[in-house]
Amino acid sequence: MVTTLKKILFIAKVNQIVKEIHEILNQHYRVQLCNYNADIVMGMMELIEPDLVLISLIGFSDLDTSVYSSMHLQYPDTPVFTIGDESEARHFARYYVMDQFENLTRPISGMDIVNAIDNRLKNKDSADNIHLLNDESSTPATPSIFDNFPLDELEPKEEKEPEKDRKNILVVDDNAGTLRSIKSMLENDYDVSVAPSGIKAMTMLGRRRPDLIILDYDMPVVDGRQTLEMIRSEEDFADIPVLFLTGVNNREQIQAVLSLNPAGYLLKPPNQTKLLDAIGKALRIY
Repeated sequence: MVTTLKKILFIAKVNQIVKEIHEILNQHYRVQLCNYNADIVMGMMELIEPDLVLISLIGFSDLDTSVYSSMHLQYPDTPVFTIGDESEARHFARYYVMDQFENLTRPISGMDIVNAIDNRLKNKDSADNIHLLNDESSTPATPSIFDNFPLDELEPKEEKEPEKDRKNILVVDDNAGTLRSIKSMLENDYDVSVAPSGIKAMTMLGRRRPDLIILDYDMPVVDGRQTLEMIRSEEDFADIPVLFLTGVNNREQIQAVLSLNPAGYLLKPPNQTKLLDAIGKALRIY
């Protein structure tokens, strides 16, 4: 019998303590590490639908509490643990009166965190089962106005199947003009999907795994570096070759791009011949 690992969204500023906690958590759960940014966090909540959220308060002097209120309003059934000492946690005291939120006071060992998560998830599963039994024993629901509709009218229309021999390229850029331009350059040779942001790209990865990603380095909110980190943190996507696009041509920027070990990089606006050559080379190597 295959056991499905519980999903944990771990929101943290990476440091040595967080690395040690992350390593221990990975032995017990499917963990997605995430930066503390309200837009990124809520995008990842929608994307991975975690069983529990873990927030490290270590290394943060001033946190945006809108994440807490958004969690409570949009995901009230998802437990949220924080890790912090008394001084770190006191800024969020008003949230801990809610059953959804709980602070694990530092110092605390990695295994103590795992045990706390296990206990909370077991209690949550038991409560969910009770709700399910109550729902099944309740009075049957009033028939829906859609019950008499033909089933094929309710089913979403199937999208056209992509050609099996063509590679799929995902292009990620916040500029609509760039997306249209690159798509037109590639669509004769590849199946091309486009995403206007890093968060949208992560959502699309779950629907269809691309053979290669063309990723804009300079994007607002979630930039290319953060997007690549999210891609590589997912085991199923970590080996997808990534070509970076950058509009800045200086030594510091190029070094920053190359330090991420991409399959290659191109300057904007990309030349069609160079773009096709870079894609062909990356697909052959990877």
